[in-house]
Order: sequence, then structure tokens, then C-alpha cells
Amino acid sequence: MSTPISGPFDVKLVPQEDKDDPSGIARLLLDKAFHGELEATSRGQMLGVRTADNRSGGYVALEKVSGSLQGRSGTFYLQHYGLATRGVNTLTLQVVPDSGTGELEGLGGVMKIVIKEGGKHFYEFEFGFDTGMHQAGAP
Repeated sequence: MSTPISGPFDVKLVPQEDKDDPSGIARLLLDKAFHGELEATSRGQMLGVRTADNRSGGYVALEKVSGSLQGRSGTFYLQHYGLATRGVNTLTLQVVPDSGTGELEGLGGVMKIVIKEGGKHFYEFEFGFDTGMHQAGAP
């Protein structure tokens, strides 16, 4: 069974320059604050490329989310996969399996990022909990 939620988030991207790297792949640090039923902060790293006209590109990223999800507290990791095709973005994140801690143990799900006019970021998160997970200390 899955639960859909959505809300806004704030994101800061901090470029990490490496003048000796000829690959053209950018590395950025992520710093986010999620609001709504997901009240959390996250830190992570992103690798990305853009085409010369800035209309297409791709990125991958990992981030650690710390906070509460509908009142349940803990941490979990998200893995990103994003593509821009001539200005149309597809930005999908998935909870890394078995990465939930605390009350978020057993968390799984998929999050989409929606960027609206003016650059405001929103998440759409469909998640659930694997009730078959062993509790800490259980055989």
C-alpha cells in the first residue's frame, strides 16, 4: 500500500569546481529543506551535464534525508535520475532500499521533482513501508 504526499522544498546548489577535470561533468553539493508532511533537511552530491544550448542534459545524485515523514522520524537516502530533453524535465528519485532508520525503517518509494514557473520546487512522494522488515534486535 502506498501513500502519496506533496509539498514545497527549498534547494541550494553549490558548484564544486575542478579546473583540472576535462570531462565537462559538473559536481554540485545539495542542501535542501522539505516542507509539509515531509519536514526534513538533506545533504547530497550531484553530477550533471548540459548541452551547449542549455536545453538538454542529465544528472545523477545521492542525498541523505533527515527529519520526519508524517510524524515518523529518522533518515533515508534518495537516489536521483534526471533528464532534460529540449527543455522538458523528467526528475525521478527513489528511496535506496533498506536505507531507512529509526521510525522510517522499511521505507520505500518514488519521489518526483516538479519545478514550476519562477523556479519554485515541489516534491511528489509516493511511499510505503515494508512490514516484513526485521526490527532492530529481532532475529
